[in-house]
Amino acid sequence: MNINQLRQMKQQGEKIAMVTCYDHASAVILNQSHVDMILVGDSAAMVMHGETSTLPIDIATMAMHTRAVVKGAPDKFVVADMPFMSFRKSLESNMTAVEQLMKTGAHAIKLEGVSGNEELIKHIVQSGVPVMGHLGLTPQSINQFGGFKVQGREQAAQQKIIDQVQLLSDLGAFAVVLECVPAALTEVITKSSDIITIGIGAGNSTDGQVLVMHDLLGYPSSFSPKFVRKYLNTEQLFKDAFNAYAKDVKSQQFPNDEESY
Repeated sequence: MNINQLRQMKQQGEKIAMVTCYDHASAVILNQSHVDMILVGDSAAMVMHGETSTLPIDIATMAMHTRAVVKGAPDKFVVADMPFMSFRKSLESNMTAVEQLMKTGAHAIKLEGVSGNEELIKHIVQSGVPVMGHLGLTPQSINQFGGFKVQGREQAAQQKIIDQVQLLSDLGAFAVVLECVPAALTEVITKSSDIITIGIGAGNSTDGQVLVMHDLLGYPSSFSPKFVRKYLNTEQLFKDAFNAYAKDVKSQQFPNDEESY
């Protein structure tokens, strides 16, 4: 999968399936699936490291996760997230962070917001690196939003998002994630813009969808926002397998003669 194929999918009205992934073993399985794109998201901070927000993860950790995913999914288009504050410093520092992610084998980087990032986005694109934007609910701004809340309900806020998407497109970004925004707004944006729109909690009119892998697989089961559809109860399956193993160990049913040397 490459960027031209993704653009062709938008032009032909073929929906794009994107899933987050953070480790090699999961990437190997995803590589055998019909998923088109993989996002190595800064959500790894919460999903893989137990943080309460995406803010604590750094560029070195993101590069480590991205490298593992790229190795496991060579046939997928892999996008690596720029973590909190990694692109809000000097141009040299920002580009060093971009370089670290791209040298893992990623095909593109993603960064949140537009305001204050205009020159950087333009510079990244002109440096040969595809850029995916992220608008609406941007988790790195969680303290500013005061929580995980739907964005763009009022007309002025909707127009701002429309303008930001157009600016991203003008700066050369190839795609944008629209998170937790009204479905009617994403329909307007997707129909009026050449940029690829990927939704999460943004309705069905976007060019594609993205979900956190662990959310759609149902672990942990306690996390269940409105926009998540669970395709598997992995938490229960895992518990059943662990308990069966423990039972076999305690009853000396494992290992048996065939499993011993």
